[in-house]
Amino acid sequence: MKTNPLLDSWDFLVHGGPLGPIYWLLLVGSLSIAVLNVVRHTEQRSLLHLWNWFTRVCIGSLWWEQSLWKTPPTYGVAEDGSGGLRYWMTEMVHNASSAAQSHLVEKVILPHFSFFALQVYLGEVVVAALLILGLFDRVAAILGGLMALNLWLGLYRSPSEWVWEYFFLLVIQVTFLIVRPGRSWGVDALLTRRSMGRFDWLKRLT
Repeated sequence: MKTNPLLDSWDFLVHGGPLGPIYWLLLVGSLSIAVLNVVRHTEQRSLLHLWNWFTRVCIGSLWWEQSLWKTPPTYGVAEDGSGGLRYWMTEMVHNASSAAQSHLVEKVILPHFSFFALQVYLGEVVVAALLILGLFDRVAAILGGLMALNLWLGLYRSPSEWVWEYFFLLVIQVTFLIVRPGRSWGVDALLTRRSMGRFDWLKRLT
């Protein structure tokens, strides 16, 4: 049962399940990279960079938390076939904003559930890790934006969902694509300086 944001956040950090240690490693890595940026580069010492770092770590943590209830091999599905990721995919069949998306989920995705469920899980884990570390933030922004768009349109007519939350998540991901928060206390900030114009493809990712 939810109590309050502070206690709920603390519970998530302390009791993260079997994958909790991986999340802590990501957080420690993010903090270490942030300190390295601040110590080495004076232009990184600003409230704007602090806020960009805090925001992407929060959104990365959101994606990580959402991956925890759909871990392989069951993806949260009970032995009787109910619940979990399969339930929400089925909801998209009934509540998608367009017949095309509903048909795609029903005829293509659900019949090959295990394959697509793994892609959803891995996608959320990848977005979470990249945002927390500030690595290739444009890749994370595009991938996260596509997943948010899928949720927004796929559950648009669901009476039990507040679809604005998915829209706001999409807005945040697009904002990340423009702002590039990985250049604030992230690995991208270090990679951008090191490339020094020699690797243009790397600059496009960061």
